[in-house]
Amino acid sequence: MSQWRLFAAAGLLMLPLASGVRAADMPKYDLPPPAVSERPALEHLASGWYLRGDIGSRWSEATGASFGPLAGPTSNRLGSGLTAGVGVGIKTAWARTDVTLDYAFPVDYKGTLFSADDTTAKISATTALFNGYIDLGTWYGLTPYIGAGAGAAFARVTDFNRPVVPFTGASSHSQTNFAYALMGGVAWAVAPNLQIDVGYRYLNIGDVKTASDGLGDMTIRNVAAHEVRVGVRWSFDDLRIR
Repeated sequence: MSQWRLFAAAGLLMLPLASGVRAADMPKYDLPPPAVSERPALEHLASGWYLRGDIGSRWSEATGASFGPLAGPTSNRLGSGLTAGVGVGIKTAWARTDVTLDYAFPVDYKGTLFSADDTTAKISATTALFNGYIDLGTWYGLTPYIGAGAGAAFARVTDFNRPVVPFTGASSHSQTNFAYALMGGVAWAVAPNLQIDVGYRYLNIGDVKTASDGLGDMTIRNVAAHEVRVGVRWSFDDLRIR
C-alpha cells in the first residue's frame, strides 16, 4: 500500500514539469492588436460646392426702338446703373457650373422722336442663369477664367412717356425673355476656401416692350449691358465634421 502512495506522490510532482515541457513545445503566434472602435471623420461634407455673391456697375445699350411696324425714336440711349446677385455652384479641378440670380436696378431710356430725349422710360430686370466656366490655370493664387450662361430675364419697363400722346392703359409693362451671358475674369484666392472674383459680363435680355399709350406700345430692341463685377466665392472644400 505504501508503494502506491509513493507512485501517486511522484506523479503529482511530475505534472507541473510535463505541462511546462508541452508549453515550451507549442508554436508561438503573434496576435493582432485589439480593434479600436473609432468614429471616422466626415471629411469634405460637400466637396466642390460653393456660394457666391456679386455687385457691379453696368452700362446698358439698345439697338433701336419701334412702334409696331413703324419706325420709332432715333438716338436711342440707355444709361448706367447697378447690379447685384447671389448664386450657388459646384467645381472640379478646372471647370465650374453655377446658378445665379441677379437684379439690375432701373436704368434710363432716352430716345428722340420730335426733339432731343423727348421719349423716356426706365428698364429693370431680374435674371436667372445657368452658367459654365473654364478655369485657365493658377499662377500666384490668381486664376483667370472664361464662361457663358443662359436662362430667363424678367424685364420691367416703367415711366414710359412720349410727347403729345396720352396713356390709355397701365403705366408699366413686364415680360419674361430668354437671356444669355458671356463672361471672363480672374479669381484671387485670399484663403483656402475664399476667393475674390473680379470680372466682366455681357448680358443680353432681348427686346422689351413698354406699356401702351394712345398709339400702342413701343418695343426697345436688343437690350443688353456691359457689366464690371466684383464678388466673393466661399467654398465648402475645407468643411469637416467629426
